[in-house]
Amino acid sequence: MTEQQKEHDPHVVEIVIDRVEYKSPTQTTGAALYALGHVAAGYRLFRESPGPREDEPIANDQTQVKVHAHEKFYSSPGQITPGGADE
Repeated sequence: MTEQQKEHDPHVVEIVIDRVEYKSPTQTTGAALYALGHVAAGYRLFRESPGPREDEPIANDQTQVKVHAHEKFYSSPGQITPGGADE
């Protein structure tokens, strides 16, 4: 599929991963989102949730993920150590 065809395909939407816009099929996988957003090894991907709800973690595997136009995702270190390792 060419870039021009993707722009007019109703099954391809614009999403944002780490403040960069990408085009993604509306039906994709977690692994495809990690690859699309160039998520660094050891990082996890999250879908931003509106309001006070917890952001949704996205598994880096073949689990099906439905994305919607203009959704935002971000990556974060998979293991967070409060205070660092030098405490």
